Amino acid sequence: EILSGLVGSEMCIRDRNHTILAGVATAQLFNALTSYIVTTSGNAQQARDVMFWLLGSFGGVRWPDVQLLLVVVAVGLLVCLLMARALDAFTFGDEDAASLGVPVGRIRLILFAVTALVTATIVSMVGAIGFVGLVVPHAARYVVGPMHMRLLPACAAVGAVFMVLADIASRVVAEQQTVPIGVVTACLLYTSPSPRDQRG
Repeated sequence: EILSGLVGSEMCIRDRNHTILAGVATAQLFNALTSYIVTTSGNAQQARDVMFWLLGSFGGVRWPDVQLLLVVVAVGLLVCLLMARALDAFTFGDEDAASLGVPVGRIRLILFAVTALVTATIVSMVGAIGFVGLVVPHAARYVVGPMHMRLLPACAAVGAVFMVLADIASRVVAEQQTVPIGVVTACLLYTSPSPRDQRG
Protein backbone atom coordinates (compact mmCIF):
# COMPACT_ATOMS: atom_id res chain seq x y z
CA GLU A 1 0.00 0.00 0.00
CA ILE A 2 2.95 2.39 0.73
CA LEU A 3 4.54 1.87 -2.67
CA SER A 4 1.16 2.19 -4.34
CA GLY A 5 0.41 5.47 -2.58
CA LEU A 6 3.88 6.81 -3.33
CA VAL A 7 3.76 5.99 -7.05
CA GLY A 8 0.19 7.22 -7.38
CA SER A 9 1.01 10.52 -5.67
CA GLU A 10 3.84 11.23 -8.10
CA MET A 11 1.95 10.66 -11.37
CA CYS A 12 -0.08 13.48 -12.89
CA ILE A 13 -3.30 12.15 -14.42
CA ARG A 14 -5.69 14.09 -16.61
CA ASP A 15 -9.19 14.62 -15.32
CA ARG A 16 -8.00 13.96 -11.81
CA ASN A 17 -11.33 14.92 -10.29
CA HIS A 18 -13.21 12.38 -12.41
CA THR A 19 -10.73 9.69 -11.44
CA ILE A 20 -11.13 10.46 -7.74
CA LEU A 21 -14.92 10.53 -7.94
CA ALA A 22 -14.98 7.24 -9.85
CA GLY A 23 -12.72 5.69 -7.24
CA VAL A 24 -14.90 6.90 -4.36
CA ALA A 25 -18.07 5.64 -6.05
CA THR A 26 -16.50 2.24 -6.77
CA ALA A 27 -15.22 1.94 -3.20
CA GLN A 28 -18.66 2.73 -1.79
CA LEU A 29 -20.28 0.15 -4.07
CA PHE A 30 -17.95 -2.64 -3.00
CA ASN A 31 -18.19 -1.58 0.65
CA ALA A 32 -21.96 -1.91 0.41
CA LEU A 33 -21.67 -5.35 -1.20
CA THR A 34 -19.19 -6.46 1.46
CA SER A 35 -21.43 -5.22 4.27
CA TYR A 36 -24.38 -7.09 2.76
CA ILE A 37 -22.43 -10.34 2.57
CA VAL A 38 -21.18 -9.99 6.15
CA THR A 39 -24.57 -9.12 7.64
CA THR A 40 -26.35 -11.97 5.84
CA SER A 41 -23.75 -14.54 6.87
CA GLY A 42 -25.20 -17.37 8.94
CA ASN A 43 -21.96 -17.99 10.83
CA ALA A 44 -21.14 -15.41 13.49
CA GLN A 45 -17.48 -16.47 13.76
CA GLN A 46 -16.98 -16.18 10.01
CA ALA A 47 -18.57 -12.74 10.05
CA ARG A 48 -16.21 -11.69 12.87
CA ASP A 49 -13.20 -13.03 10.96
CA VAL A 50 -14.25 -11.11 7.85
CA MET A 51 -14.63 -7.89 9.84
CA PHE A 52 -11.17 -8.34 11.34
CA TRP A 53 -9.73 -8.91 7.87
CA LEU A 54 -11.48 -5.83 6.52
CA LEU A 55 -9.92 -3.71 9.29
CA GLY A 56 -6.55 -5.46 9.18
CA SER A 57 -4.92 -7.90 11.55
CA PHE A 58 -1.55 -9.66 11.84
CA GLY A 59 -3.02 -12.38 14.04
CA GLY A 60 -3.46 -14.93 11.26
CA VAL A 61 -0.08 -14.44 9.56
CA ARG A 62 2.35 -17.38 9.78
CA TRP A 63 6.04 -17.63 8.91
CA PRO A 64 5.45 -19.15 5.43
CA ASP A 65 3.26 -16.11 4.71
CA VAL A 66 6.03 -13.79 5.92
CA GLN A 67 8.54 -15.46 3.61
CA LEU A 68 6.26 -14.98 0.61
CA LEU A 69 5.63 -11.35 1.58
CA LEU A 70 9.36 -10.67 1.91
CA VAL A 71 10.00 -11.98 -1.60
CA VAL A 72 7.14 -10.04 -3.18
CA VAL A 73 7.95 -6.79 -1.37
CA ALA A 74 11.68 -7.10 -2.12
CA VAL A 75 11.03 -7.63 -5.84
CA GLY A 76 8.55 -4.74 -5.94
CA LEU A 77 10.93 -2.42 -4.12
CA LEU A 78 13.79 -3.39 -6.43
CA VAL A 79 11.72 -2.63 -9.53
CA CYS A 80 10.72 0.76 -8.12
CA LEU A 81 14.34 1.54 -7.24
CA LEU A 82 15.41 0.73 -10.78
CA MET A 83 12.86 3.30 -11.95
CA ALA A 84 13.72 5.92 -9.32
CA ARG A 85 14.94 8.42 -11.92
CA ALA A 86 11.72 8.03 -13.88
CA LEU A 87 9.74 8.68 -10.70
CA ASP A 88 11.80 11.81 -10.10
CA ALA A 89 10.93 12.95 -13.61
CA PHE A 90 7.23 12.27 -13.02
CA THR A 91 7.20 14.93 -10.30
CA PHE A 92 7.45 17.55 -13.05
CA GLY A 93 4.50 16.13 -15.00
CA ASP A 94 4.02 13.77 -17.92
CA GLU A 95 5.06 16.21 -20.63
CA ASP A 96 8.29 17.20 -18.91
CA ALA A 97 9.08 13.57 -18.13
CA ALA A 98 8.56 12.63 -21.78
CA SER A 99 10.79 15.51 -22.88
CA LEU A 100 13.51 14.04 -20.65
CA GLY A 101 13.28 10.75 -22.53
CA VAL A 102 11.10 8.83 -20.09
CA PRO A 103 8.66 6.39 -21.78
CA VAL A 104 5.73 7.60 -19.72
CA GLY A 105 3.12 5.05 -20.75
CA ARG A 106 5.36 2.01 -20.37
CA ILE A 107 6.84 3.10 -17.04
CA ARG A 108 3.42 3.92 -15.63
CA LEU A 109 2.04 0.52 -16.68
CA ILE A 110 4.96 -1.34 -15.11
CA LEU A 111 4.79 0.61 -11.87
CA PHE A 112 1.05 0.22 -11.49
CA ALA A 113 1.30 -3.52 -12.21
CA VAL A 114 4.09 -3.98 -9.66
CA THR A 115 2.42 -1.92 -6.94
CA ALA A 116 -0.90 -3.68 -7.57
CA LEU A 117 0.81 -7.07 -7.19
CA VAL A 118 2.56 -6.03 -3.96
CA THR A 119 -0.60 -4.47 -2.51
CA ALA A 120 -2.80 -7.44 -3.44
CA THR A 121 -0.37 -9.90 -1.86
CA ILE A 122 -0.16 -7.95 1.40
CA VAL A 123 -3.90 -7.26 1.64
CA SER A 124 -4.76 -10.91 0.96
CA MET A 125 -2.81 -11.90 4.09
CA VAL A 126 -3.25 -9.07 6.59
CA GLY A 127 -6.38 -7.31 5.35
CA ALA A 128 -6.98 -3.71 4.40
CA ILE A 129 -5.09 -1.33 6.70
CA GLY A 130 -6.05 2.20 5.80
CA PHE A 131 -4.26 5.56 5.85
CA VAL A 132 -0.71 4.16 6.05
CA GLY A 133 0.02 4.60 2.35
CA LEU A 134 -1.33 8.14 2.48
CA VAL A 135 0.76 9.39 5.39
CA VAL A 136 4.01 7.40 5.56
CA PRO A 137 5.40 8.53 2.16
CA HIS A 138 4.89 12.19 3.06
CA ALA A 139 6.46 11.72 6.48
CA ALA A 140 9.47 9.96 4.92
CA ARG A 141 9.78 12.69 2.29
CA TYR A 142 9.87 15.28 5.05
CA VAL A 143 12.88 13.45 6.56
CA VAL A 144 14.96 12.28 3.58
CA GLY A 145 13.83 14.60 0.79
CA PRO A 146 12.08 13.99 -2.52
CA MET A 147 14.74 11.91 -4.33
CA HIS A 148 13.22 8.46 -4.83
CA MET A 149 16.49 6.56 -4.54
CA ARG A 150 16.45 7.53 -0.85
CA LEU A 151 12.71 7.98 -0.43
CA LEU A 152 11.64 4.45 -1.43
CA PRO A 153 13.83 2.59 1.12
CA ALA A 154 12.87 5.18 3.74
CA CYS A 155 9.18 4.53 3.10
CA ALA A 156 9.72 0.79 3.46
CA ALA A 157 11.63 1.22 6.74
CA VAL A 158 9.29 3.82 8.27
CA GLY A 159 6.22 1.83 7.20
CA ALA A 160 7.58 -1.40 8.69
CA VAL A 161 8.44 0.23 12.03
CA PHE A 162 5.10 2.01 12.17
CA MET A 163 3.16 -1.21 11.50
CA VAL A 164 5.06 -3.10 14.22
CA LEU A 165 4.28 -0.34 16.73
CA ALA A 166 0.64 -0.26 15.62
CA ASP A 167 0.39 -4.05 16.00
CA ILE A 168 1.79 -3.83 19.54
CA ALA A 169 -0.69 -1.07 20.36
CA SER A 170 -3.59 -3.12 18.97
CA ARG A 171 -2.73 -5.94 21.39
CA VAL A 172 -2.42 -3.83 24.54
CA VAL A 173 -4.97 -1.04 24.08
CA ALA A 174 -7.90 -3.23 25.16
CA GLU A 175 -7.71 -5.73 27.99
CA GLN A 176 -7.96 -9.42 27.02
CA GLN A 177 -8.75 -8.73 23.37
CA THR A 178 -7.07 -7.58 20.19
CA VAL A 179 -8.28 -4.45 18.42
CA PRO A 180 -8.13 -4.56 14.60
CA ILE A 181 -4.91 -2.88 13.55
CA GLY A 182 -6.72 -0.72 11.01
CA VAL A 183 -8.57 0.98 13.86
CA VAL A 184 -5.28 1.76 15.60
CA THR A 185 -3.59 3.16 12.49
CA ALA A 186 -6.60 5.30 11.63
CA CYS A 187 -6.72 6.79 15.13
CA LEU A 188 -2.96 7.37 15.32
CA LEU A 189 -2.64 8.93 11.90
CA TYR A 190 -5.77 11.05 12.25
CA THR A 191 -4.70 12.51 15.59
CA SER A 192 -0.98 12.92 14.83
CA PRO A 193 0.22 16.43 13.84
CA SER A 194 1.36 16.96 10.27
CA PRO A 195 4.89 18.24 9.45
CA ARG A 196 3.35 21.60 8.54
CA ASP A 197 1.70 21.86 11.93
CA GLN A 198 5.00 21.07 13.60
CA ARG A 199 6.79 23.76 11.60
CA GLY A 200 4.05 26.31 12.25
